[in-house]
Formats: sequence, C-alpha cells, structure tokens
Amino acid sequence: MLQSPCEVRIVYFAETRVAVFMHQGDPSLVGESVRRFREWRKEHGLSPERSATFNILYDDPSSVPPEKYRIDLCAEVSGEDECCGGGILCTTIPAGRCAVLRHVGPDDTLGESIRRLVAGWFPASGERRRDFPVYLQRVRFVPEVPEGESVIDVFLPIA
Repeated sequence: MLQSPCEVRIVYFAETRVAVFMHQGDPSLVGESVRRFREWRKEHGLSPERSATFNILYDDPSSVPPEKYRIDLCAEVSGEDECCGGGILCTTIPAGRCAVLRHVGPDDTLGESIRRLVAGWFPASGERRRDFPVYLQRVRFVPEVPEGESVIDVFLPIA
C-alpha cells in the first residue's frame, strides 16, 4: 500500500552513529551483502530490536551501470568500538530536517514511493535539498514480518 504525497511529514532527524557495510556492484547481489551484514550484526549483538536499521541510497539501480551501484547497509551503534571487523566502517547520518514518506509493502514497490517523494512531492514543496543522499529506516522487515507487511520510512534530507 503506497501512501499519497499528502502524507509526507517534516521531521528533525537527530544525528545517528551507524556501523556501515558498503555494497558496491550489481544490485542483484545486494541480498548476499545483507546476509553477510546480518551475520556481523548477530556476532556483535546488534539485533534490529536493539539497533535501528538504515540503508543509505547513493544510486538509482535503473540509472547506473551495475558495477557502479552503491548502497550502505547500516545499524545504529552507540560507539566506535561496535564498528570493527568484517569490512564494517563507522559513520554518522547527520542531524537535520527531513521529509519522510512511509512505505508499507514489499521492496519491489519501494522505488515508486521514493520517486513519489523525490520527483513528486519535493519539486512542489518549496524546500531545498541538503547535501546527503536519500536514506531509509527499515521499521519492520523480513524475516520478522511477511514481505507485504514491511514498513520503511523514506527520508529526504532538506535544508
């Protein structure tokens, strides 16, 4: 169930420290990166119940060659010591205002929600973009819920 542009909320997002597993390459291989990142999270006690899950979207997979596609898989952490090993880096999602659209449903329709926010709502909003990519917070997701019941908040950083 996609939500309409009138359901866009403006929020202040607090700076959030995250452990990052970067996937760069063919979008069809993201599932393998997710599997590896889940294993790392389990080893470090960072379950989704304890640690919020984010994805930072650098590219639209339909507009870049597969080898150039990049997405960061992220888990909220409290300190630098939680970001070690397994190709994991530590960084922050910066604080600031964001337009947020809630997507409910499978990932295969997520692109439509992102376009609705970025290409639909944003141009008519009168807002200005901040210098940070669109990112997602995965609120409820597979395997904890069936794919059709996934809940994802899409964040568009604005000035």
